[in-house]
Amino acid sequence: MLAVAILAAGKGTRMVSSLPKVLHKLSGKTLLERVLQSCHNLNPSKIFIIVGHKADEVKKTLEISLFNENVHFILQEPQNGTGHAVQVLSKELIDFKGKLLVLNGDVPLIKSKTLKELIKVHDMNKADASLITTVKDNPYGYGRVFIKRKNLIEKIVEEKDCDPEERLNRLINSGIYCFNWQSLYKNINFIQNNNSQKEIYLTDVISMVNKSFSYEIESDDELQGVNNRVDLAKCEKIIQKQIIETHMLNGVTFRNPESCSISEECEIGMDVVIEANSHVRGKSKIANNCIIGPNTFIEDSKVNIACKILNSSIFNSKIMSNVSIGPYSHIRPETEISSNCKVGNFVEIKNSFIDESVKINHLSYIGDTNIGKNTNVGAGTITANFNGLKKNKTVIGEDCSIGANTVLVAPVSLDNSVTTGAGSVINKDVEDNSLAISRTKQVNINNWKKK
Repeated sequence: MLAVAILAAGKGTRMVSSLPKVLHKLSGKTLLERVLQSCHNLNPSKIFIIVGHKADEVKKTLEISLFNENVHFILQEPQNGTGHAVQVLSKELIDFKGKLLVLNGDVPLIKSKTLKELIKVHDMNKADASLITTVKDNPYGYGRVFIKRKNLIEKIVEEKDCDPEERLNRLINSGIYCFNWQSLYKNINFIQNNNSQKEIYLTDVISMVNKSFSYEIESDDELQGVNNRVDLAKCEKIIQKQIIETHMLNGVTFRNPESCSISEECEIGMDVVIEANSHVRGKSKIANNCIIGPNTFIEDSKVNIACKILNSSIFNSKIMSNVSIGPYSHIRPETEISSNCKVGNFVEIKNSFIDESVKINHLSYIGDTNIGKNTNVGAGTITANFNGLKKNKTVIGEDCSIGANTVLVAPVSLDNSVTTGAGSVINKDVEDNSLAISRTKQVNINNWKKK
């Protein structure tokens, strides 16, 4: 039987933030969500999250995304160290028989596969305690792990308690442990706070049990902790490198991968080209043969085959096949643009349906509008959808020609094959095959003298 404890009670002072450290986001997910995701795949019987600083905020945020009814919150108050956290937890596990996996809520990149290997090593050695270690070129800030023989641990010394010779040891403690619970339970309450921090360290129990083993891994990317914003950026870089390399191996070209970011939920087809400074977020799907960017942002949207999107932003929308968007277009939520459309410079579209082969080439605002097939929208066209109280609908039929600088005052409907004169204000419905003009007659006054 396996239980998991995730230590998430700390304040995270070095983040310099009002937000608890474990709620900071990494590629769209909180640090704590990422740790939870890794341990859920181990199918534990119980998961305990040890909370303390702003406990209610952590609970409220996590309850939205929890996908396992076996998750329980344990309050650690005050926060007197990692050993104290497990002492508080021990009251919930008096009759438990099995293994306890201890994870840190601020080590978000640990993989399920690595945790499974740790448990395998623990079982194979019939250990009382096992922990993940790695060799770091610069081990500053980490506890040092000292080995007797055959990965058997002699002791762990925290950075602040190391003497100069001990600091030369580059084998560090990741803070990820697997314990035989009955062995840990016998010793956990005997740990003292005899250290410079006056905290109760969980590492002290290693020298109190009979057999503690090191499971050393080569890559330390998984063990990158988050103590400040610099560490957060390091983790983001690691995640993005992994995501982008996976897409490249699946047939996606990134012109400048270091300048792009892609969410883990994104799906990107073959022969897509992602230009520099482009970002695809949320559950976006981009089909084959698209060109995205440069300088493009897409979130929670679907882009079908052979689209070209340049210097533009798209949010929660559907873009069908062979659509050209940009530069400098803004496609806002609940918009659907059908195949073979052209949306050009400085165009904003919101909550609208654009049928096939429509052109909206320049400087237009289209809001709460349906536009029929083969219609051309002239430069500077505005659908004035808000009357001060509510948003109203504009309907434009097929094969229409909307003159430059036309204002369509909603609610208004134009049937098929309607033409509007440039500079018109249209506030009445227009029938099929009509020309609609609404503007004052031009007057030229000769020999005009400026005052």
